[in-house]
Amino acid sequence: MPKIEIMPSILAADMGNLEAAIRQCERAGADQIHMDIMDGVFVPNISMGPAVVAMADRVTNLPMDVHLMLLQPQNHIEAFAKAGADTILIHIEADCDVEDTLKKIRGLGCKSGITVNPPTPVESIFQCLEKGLADEVLIMSVNPGFGGQKYIAAAEAKVAAVRSRYPDMLISIDGGIDLETVKPAAAHGANLFVAGTSLFKAPDMKAAVAQMRANAEAVYCSKI
Repeated sequence: MPKIEIMPSILAADMGNLEAAIRQCERAGADQIHMDIMDGVFVPNISMGPAVVAMADRVTNLPMDVHLMLLQPQNHIEAFAKAGADTILIHIEADCDVEDTLKKIRGLGCKSGITVNPPTPVESIFQCLEKGLADEVLIMSVNPGFGGQKYIAAAEAKVAAVRSRYPDMLISIDGGIDLETVKPAAAHGANLFVAGTSLFKAPDMKAAVAQMRANAEAVYCSKI
């Protein structure tokens, strides 16, 4: 069954010390690094670009889970693949041929992922999944654009719907994940947990990662 993994989101890190933050995540026992890429159009914020991915690729051996919150991700996937992304996730709501873009991501040697926002029915991604085009599903548990938002519990039903239909799928959840919200998310079938503020503001990130993993594993349901 898909294993529990903790993925710190460096959107919550000190942007003036990203290299140090990435090394901190590795020392803390993180499984992957999650990177939120924002264009200021698809979401009301601008974050980082391929250069940051390239820097992370240079300083860590952890896989990089690169979440493209871009209106037209098809124009940028090659740059992020070349920079060292391991997984590239796009949104079902993006202005692109989603199925074709997922195929191109794999063609560039990366794992492909499909993301769904809180207002969007989870059924919108099922066609992609039926065709086997995605290696990971990302359920947003906040409206994307800014870190530190409150967890939207309605995301749990989407996680459960994907897990029941695709029991072997990698299912990540992103937004408001902390030591408490990780529990219902895991109980509904999520196995990849993106956490920014709660990990970077923890007094001891290593202890927080270990506790988050333990809390998730205690209730994780891989088959709903």
